[in-house]
Amino acid sequence: MTILDGKKISQKIKDEIKQEVELLRQNSILPALAVILVGDNPASKTYVTNKTKACESCGIKSILYELNEETTQSELLALINTLNYDDSIDGILVQLPLPKHINKDIIIQSINSNKDVDGFHPSNVGFLHSDIKGSFLPCTPAGIIELLRAYDIKLSGLNAVVIGASNIVGKPMAAMLLNEGATVSICHLQTKDLSLYTKEAELIVCAAGCVNLLKADMVKEGVIVVDVGINKVNGVLVGDVDFQNVSKKASFISPVPGGVGPMTIAMLLKNTIKSAKNRLKQG
Repeated sequence: MTILDGKKISQKIKDEIKQEVELLRQNSILPALAVILVGDNPASKTYVTNKTKACESCGIKSILYELNEETTQSELLALINTLNYDDSIDGILVQLPLPKHINKDIIIQSINSNKDVDGFHPSNVGFLHSDIKGSFLPCTPAGIIELLRAYDIKLSGLNAVVIGASNIVGKPMAAMLLNEGATVSICHLQTKDLSLYTKEAELIVCAAGCVNLLKADMVKEGVIVVDVGINKVNGVLVGDVDFQNVSKKASFISPVPGGVGPMTIAMLLKNTIKSAKNRLKQG
């Protein structure tokens, strides 16, 4: 069994990004990411802090806009509109979830698709599902693809199961695996017999947000398992997979923490650099 070490692979990507940042600086381009945090959700604050630190470690300018819980949708849209027209900003990230009085779909659509480094704008989603290169890919599934490639795992022809059908992970993950030539089944918490699918899978990506959802008796020997789950049990961070027992049957498996999380942030940085390069071309 081999651990899919997201920390190690993400560091390699960050080292490459540092070099790209230096080249961009030599051409008078300072890559910049604007991060908008609305409210005081503790988990969101942690994520934003991690993203800010990652930017700084690679030489990317990070600008944080902290707005209070009472911020109106109109006020948030006005800020996004200002950033859309700011030529010094390469990426705009609105940390989710948003307060209930703000419609996240309207907010996502308001971001300039050329600065949508999260890869959530309908235009970028459409490019992904049409397998048209050049768009921004959602960071978590893109990070998973990079992680699997780093371990020379060939996806073409694999029988893959994605557990979870969110717009952030499950759906784009399935699309990326299809684009790589895998045969893909999408399952979720309403799937009647999950093991019917997982027992035949050569690759399982588990992103349902449910502790110990995937157990050892649900997988076959040699399976590749990627755990996207982030759950807290008695203050300890755990995934969706019964790691201790599933790892005994897996050929490759990602841990929580230290697997997918670092790769997600690395892809955010990569998307920001991609946007900065586009600015250089246009300049």
